[in-house]
Amino acid sequence: MSYAEVHNWLRRVQGWILPPRCVVCGCGGRPPSQDLCSYCQQEFVRNIAACRGCALPAGPHGGEYCGRCLRHARSFDTAFAPFRYAYPLDRLLQRFKYQGQLALGRVLGGLLAEAIIAQHIELPEALVPVPLARRKQRERGFNQAYELARPLARALTLPVRMDLCARARATRDQAALSAHDRRHNVHGAFVATRATLPRHVAVIDDVLTTGSTCEELARVLKRSGVDRVDVWAVARAMPPASP
Repeated sequence: MSYAEVHNWLRRVQGWILPPRCVVCGCGGRPPSQDLCSYCQQEFVRNIAACRGCALPAGPHGGEYCGRCLRHARSFDTAFAPFRYAYPLDRLLQRFKYQGQLALGRVLGGLLAEAIIAQHIELPEALVPVPLARRKQRERGFNQAYELARPLARALTLPVRMDLCARARATRDQAALSAHDRRHNVHGAFVATRATLPRHVAVIDDVLTTGSTCEELARVLKRSGVDRVDVWAVARAMPPASP
């Protein structure tokens, strides 16, 4: 019996003993690749008609880029986030990031991979997870961007490069900061750690909010020799509605 036949047999046995359960509602999942039922996946809010530059809605006039990205170029070249940061996906991401439920990384990374393949997005030479400061990684016990990049890399047959950049200094938690403070907070926070870098990379993160972190990382990578930097995230946070 070949390795592939043994592997498939073991997966069938695992399915009989531990059938997949939906990580959102707990009912039977959708085998074999995701522990997520079709109903719950349909509840995720798709980020359709999004700007290629920042992944926010492009506006009523359509087009590939929103007015802000047309007026102000970013350090990264494109941004892609297939879902909006809304219920129930937001709860799933919070459980993954703040409660250490690392198995959800496989589900979320798989969703991102499916969307990239479906959209025929041009693939980079390597995936670069946003690095964490050493202290924060010790406290959390893992890097959520890396845990997303692992299943994504397997699905797309790409390398994950953790050796290209690092945090130069610790930063404040971005969650409670304004857009202006976020930019100031991450300025100078990253450093390239290799003399030779790939020409095209995709930076991986869980949620794209203002883009400040990815923009600073892209700036450092490009200054060090990378020609193109894309940003891939599972979800895009929407700006607060105007009063």
